[in-house]
Amino acid sequence: MPSIAYVNGKFSPIEDAVVSVEDRGFQLGDGIYEVLRTYQGRLHAVEEHMRRLFRSLDAIGLKHAFTSAALEEIINDAVKRAGFTDSLVYLQITRGATKRAKVFPQAVPPTLVITVRKLELPTDAMRERGVAIMTADDIRWQRCDIKTVCLLPNVLASQRAAAAGCFEALFVEKDGTVNECASANVFIVASGVVVTPPLSTRILSGITREEVITLARKNGVPMEERRITLDDLLAADEVFLTGTTTEVLPVVKVNDRRIATGKPGPVTQRLHTLFRTLAD
Repeated sequence: MPSIAYVNGKFSPIEDAVVSVEDRGFQLGDGIYEVLRTYQGRLHAVEEHMRRLFRSLDAIGLKHAFTSAALEEIINDAVKRAGFTDSLVYLQITRGATKRAKVFPQAVPPTLVITVRKLELPTDAMRERGVAIMTADDIRWQRCDIKTVCLLPNVLASQRAAAAGCFEALFVEKDGTVNECASANVFIVASGVVVTPPLSTRILSGITREEVITLARKNGVPMEERRITLDDLLAADEVFLTGTTTEVLPVVKVNDRRIATGKPGPVTQRLHTLFRTLAD
């Protein structure tokens, strides 16, 4: 089965897809993106992803004629063409291809790129044993709530984490405030209460994050959204990550510090079980 690309109205094998060298996404990082997945060939939480996509478009003032229904139709077509049971769908919209300039171009159509690949998930062993993460100084810009393609700080932090044998990089402010990871939201469990940082311009509103919060509250799991410090996280009974591709993933080590017993905790495991019911 092939990985599929869609660029401005044309489907092709992913290796044949091209975008102009003058595209503002390539030249200036002037664009936004969204990542979805399928379960058994069905898109998950597509309405929520589309709402976030259009919020990002509005936040950067990118004029377009896209509709949620039209984009969903193209995505479903691409997923069908690829034929994977579990797919990773990447959608990127930039301000288009034109002469390089800092100001917005006039009357230039946006560039729409969609790719579909086979989804690679954390292994069963990673879920059973938990993963290690490391901290990174939060040097990102001040609008992390916009899902922009400007991801160099995330790339650098992720590379450092990978080189250290860690699954993820956790962004921490100078005052010790924990925000999120390079590709995931973070939660802790302290004295039976699940806690995650509140939404702000320093955090992306993760779709899985919102689903887990809702599941916790519906199922009687105490849940709070409040500031977390690195000290809070290191002293927690459990730590876990959420994301489209990670689902609910236990963290058992941060830097050189073991979290509690060093094993995935019962609250994390319960929330992952509950989350999987959404996909079944």
